[in-house]
Amino acid sequence: MKFYVKEIACGGCAQTVRRAIAQVDDVAQVNVDVASKTVEVESTVSEQMIKDALESAGYSATEVRA
Repeated sequence: MKFYVKEIACGGCAQTVRRAIAQVDDVAQVNVDVASKTVEVESTVSEQMIKDALESAGYSATEVRA
């Protein structure tokens, strides 16, 4: 799944996003692209759980449909 996260501005934000996702799935594959403000996640948990984790960390996430 892929999300647009408008608040991502730096490498520190990317680390925070990775940690937030790890709270709900510690084996998720997470790729954060700061330049495009996107987060790609390979996970067995639901899209909603990922979005909730990001929102709890202070980031709004909108799913990007392929």
